[in-house]
Amino acid sequence: MKIGIVGAGMVGSAAGYAIALKGTASKIVFVDYNAALAKAQAEDIAHAVPFASSTVVMAGDYADLKGAKAVILAAGVGQKPGESRLQLLARNAEVFRQIIGKVLDAAPDAVLLIATNPVDIMTQIATELSGLPPTRVIGSGTILDTARFRHLIGEHLGVSPRSVHAYVLGEHGDSEVLCWSSARAGALSVKEFSAQMRVPLTEGIKAKIDDGVRNAAYTIINGKGATWYGIGAGLERLFRAVARDEQTVLSVSIVTPKVEGVSNVALSLPRIVGAQGVVADLFPELDDAEHEALGASARLLKTTLDALEY
Repeated sequence: MKIGIVGAGMVGSAAGYAIALKGTASKIVFVDYNAALAKAQAEDIAHAVPFASSTVVMAGDYADLKGAKAVILAAGVGQKPGESRLQLLARNAEVFRQIIGKVLDAAPDAVLLIATNPVDIMTQIATELSGLPPTRVIGSGTILDTARFRHLIGEHLGVSPRSVHAYVLGEHGDSEVLCWSSARAGALSVKEFSAQMRVPLTEGIKAKIDDGVRNAAYTIINGKGATWYGIGAGLERLFRAVARDEQTVLSVSIVTPKVEGVSNVALSLPRIVGAQGVVADLFPELDDAEHEALGASARLLKTTLDALEY
């Protein structure tokens, strides 16, 4: 099964590397306006493949995306230190205008996986520019924020993050909503788990975890310029759900008819993902504060999009 990756920078290459090592695709095709970069990334990853899988990795042009099951859109300008994801919007919207038609001319049946930031609004722009059903244009959304949330909860409770079931909803960014009310470890709420294990989960500790999730990207960007490993693994996980028709629940972003009274807005909810894209949306139980925060996140995204001309 073939996947295309448009944008061979750090995020696109990290996704390709993760996909190649896991053997999730039979072929990966990198496309970038900088053909030399695409070729270099493809060759470098191809040299790692003999240690792990049999995936073919190559660089090409848009025509080489023909037959791709999915195409990751990771093209765009990078986030600068101190720059919010929303400030990237105007610059990256124009990039999508230039590439989406070319992608669909070559691979009209592909599921589009959006990685470019600000990912929620870019997902909505990609949906409108492509004319595809919203279920086939999936933003990585809060898939990484959710992983960070589970990691930090697991670290505090002394349990594997794979045994933690907790979600981050809304915007992939400053207004995201950490859903403590439905967070679980194993078969227990995190509150009950922490009590049984005698590991206090105080409001102060929850605030520290919230800060760790919400500001992780800024910490990483300040330290090394950008984030790529975490989101690269997240994109592999998302593609795997599509490639293997897993019907897996992931916190991803698509244009949603209505969320907390806000219509037609792209943001993250837990969603079932399979071969054709998003199969169903799931609305978790939220407390009053989480409902309010999710509504605020939706309104922020909607207001930002409505102000944009593209």
